[in-house]
Amino acid sequence: MASNSSKTASKDRIIIIMPTYNEAENITKMLEALFTTELPKIVNADLHLLVVDDNSPDGTGEIVKKFMKKYKNLHLLQGEKAGLGTAYVRGMRYAMEKLSADAVIEMDADFQHDPKYLKDMVNAYLDGADYVIGSRYVKDGSIPAGWALHRKAVSYFGNLFARVVLWLPKLHDVTTGFRLTRVKGVLNKIDLENLMELRRFAYKIDLYYQSVSNSKKTVEVPIHFGERKLEASKFSMKEMVASYKVVLLLRFKKSERFLKYGLVGFLGFVINAVGIEVFRLMPITTALAELSAPVKGMPGLTVMTAPASWAAALAAELSIISNFIFNNYWTFAEKKITDPGKIVSKFIEFNVTSLGAVFIQFVVIGGATLVFGDTALVRQIALVFSVAFLIIPYNYAVYNLFIWKTWKMPSWLSLGR
Repeated sequence: MASNSSKTASKDRIIIIMPTYNEAENITKMLEALFTTELPKIVNADLHLLVVDDNSPDGTGEIVKKFMKKYKNLHLLQGEKAGLGTAYVRGMRYAMEKLSADAVIEMDADFQHDPKYLKDMVNAYLDGADYVIGSRYVKDGSIPAGWALHRKAVSYFGNLFARVVLWLPKLHDVTTGFRLTRVKGVLNKIDLENLMELRRFAYKIDLYYQSVSNSKKTVEVPIHFGERKLEASKFSMKEMVASYKVVLLLRFKKSERFLKYGLVGFLGFVINAVGIEVFRLMPITTALAELSAPVKGMPGLTVMTAPASWAAALAAELSIISNFIFNNYWTFAEKKITDPGKIVSKFIEFNVTSLGAVFIQFVVIGGATLVFGDTALVRQIALVFSVAFLIIPYNYAVYNLFIWKTWKMPSWLSLGR
């Protein structure tokens, strides 16, 4: 059962989503606090409360229905119990599709999220924030003094672990559940139904990370995280393990492309290393070096007279072919090129943009053999140096900028294009 009303003119509609299951003792106090004290203070936005009740056997839904007769901006969405994340997702979908939400607020019914902070969160949103975080770990924020030492340690160090692994140094509370999210451009870009660990609190970390990634402006508002007033805390070891799991999986997903790129690069390196030695034994490299004899002694050109330079260039081209094939069909699979004509044209473009790597290898390996002697050891050490310190960063930038275009072109490079 749910009620609806037309959107208040000129005011953003913000839907507070509050999942409940057996919260009969809490919900009456919460509804009274919201509708008689806190929501009337917020006059510059159209605030609504959507209670998402998982058919609580204690009558939570019936209490909400009674209040709905008095407050037109109170809504109830009922369904089967399927975990906290699932309830929030149901509520978010309903808020976006049925209640025309401009923003949603995640808030618990047990007073651990004090409704007095709603005004600060809404004001931050109206000042331009896309994502507003109720933070316990900023100045003027806090966790319950009554928590046991081990609970405080788990919360603090768990949050620190998430910040470090996900590389969020400017944000201070990754595990908070009190958040406001703009719909357009942030929430509507997230595949809510496929968030990790929807049955546990850990889903919040996945949603948090994706929201921060989509948000152009994220703001932290200090809050005091309260003790649960009724019943025991829902914190458990399973919840903690699930949270660590989500953090690690998010880090892996974020780094997955680079890891694939590294594996492809390693294969290319092996092909390169073997190729140099094979080509060095072929007459063609000696012939190319002899053809370059007239430039011997000229500044910067003597390297052309080293057979190892040409062996390095041919091996680099073989490695480039390998990298193109594997990166196209694996590393950048979501943008892979399948049309034969486009593959040819893109491969030519790929080779042109990779000439820098061929040049680097040609000069470094050829130059090393001229100085230290044309031996396999010198060639391989020079290859390792050129690849590790020059070619890897060069190729990765080129691939992302020009070939698969997953990076935006810097303005100083795009001038005149």
